Amino acid sequence: MSTTTSASPARPSALQRGLAFLSGELRQIGLFIALIVIVLLLQVLTQGVTLSPRNVSNLVLQNSYVLILAIGMVMIIVAGHIDLSVGSVVATIGALAGVLNNKLGVPWWLTIILCLIGGAVIGAWQGFWVAYFKIPAFIVTLGGMLLFRGLAQILLRNTQISPFDDAFRKIGSGFLPDLGGGTSYLEPLTMIIAIVAIIALVAQGIRGRRSRAKNGLLLEPLPWFVVKTAFMAVLLFAIAWLLASYRGTPIVLIILGVLVVGYSAVMANSVFGRHVYAIGGNLRAAELSGVNARRVNFLLFVNMGVLSALAGLVFTAQLNLAGPSAGDGFELDAIAAVFIGGAAVTGGIGTVGGAIVGGLIIGILNNGMTILGVGTEWQEFIKGLVLLAAVAFDVFNKRRASRAGA
Repeated sequence: MSTTTSASPARPSALQRGLAFLSGELRQIGLFIALIVIVLLLQVLTQGVTLSPRNVSNLVLQNSYVLILAIGMVMIIVAGHIDLSVGSVVATIGALAGVLNNKLGVPWWLTIILCLIGGAVIGAWQGFWVAYFKIPAFIVTLGGMLLFRGLAQILLRNTQISPFDDAFRKIGSGFLPDLGGGTSYLEPLTMIIAIVAIIALVAQGIRGRRSRAKNGLLLEPLPWFVVKTAFMAVLLFAIAWLLASYRGTPIVLIILGVLVVGYSAVMANSVFGRHVYAIGGNLRAAELSGVNARRVNFLLFVNMGVLSALAGLVFTAQLNLAGPSAGDGFELDAIAAVFIGGAAVTGGIGTVGGAIVGGLIIGILNNGMTILGVGTEWQEFIKGLVLLAAVAFDVFNKRRASRAGA
């Protein structure tokens, strides 16, 4: 009698597992490297203006509304849709805020609540046609882009409304109180917030790593985890230092931070987030698995309407003016931020963090080229090339992965 023993497959070494993980994260790693290179290049070309405390504060204020839109847009695109109406919704909500706060004397806090409700209604209107009538989102939101631009002009009667209450304006251009009374070199509250954020970042990273290990999932190499966490901590501290050297923390940055943390958790850890990815990856398979695609799609557009309303409030508060042309091109910036940030054109892939980094790349490019005196025609040309390169890189990665799996 002869016995045969089958050799069990060799377990990949730590180096092989690490290389496999880094290969999967190539897009995100490259995104951060691109952001750093762009910032350092513009810092040199602008002779130090890009990273000056005043300019960093201006970067946060000037790009906040696009980043808010990008958070909602990445969820829409991951699910396989698109929203072309967000710029027009920004204008409509700004017009509504102007009528309520300036013309009718509604208190600023009630104006904000009513405008957010208005955004939810707009989102529900568009989500209804997409989710329940199965009309492609491209067509629905293209119609919405025209409809809500016209509604903004009707509300404003083709004029501008200004000014707004001082409390309302702080949403877009206000800062947290200076605990140092304006006498300290660094604004204390900003540094306290940064330290708390760094501690939370490290704790979340460790908790996530332990959770992945407990569930037997692929872990990122420990040296990479340490380097990445240390880099993020240093980056947060540096940004806080620059902000604290000027006027402290913009209120809109707190709003944006809460949105990023909250929506990142929703997309990564919640049932709803998994359903969004499932719908974008394979709609038919998701429905066969019990996912209520209609409900998810409807809620996605309601959410996009609320975030568009918030972006409209922030933008209007910054300008202290509601105008019929507000929000022109915002949808293009939001969509570009999402694709530059690593989302797939076909849906199913994308993160909130990636969309934020993509939006920052666009914002920093705009800011740096403006400082350098580059004409708007060249700015648009360069942003178009960046977007095309990002999408081409995504296609290249997919082809490389499919060949490797074949």
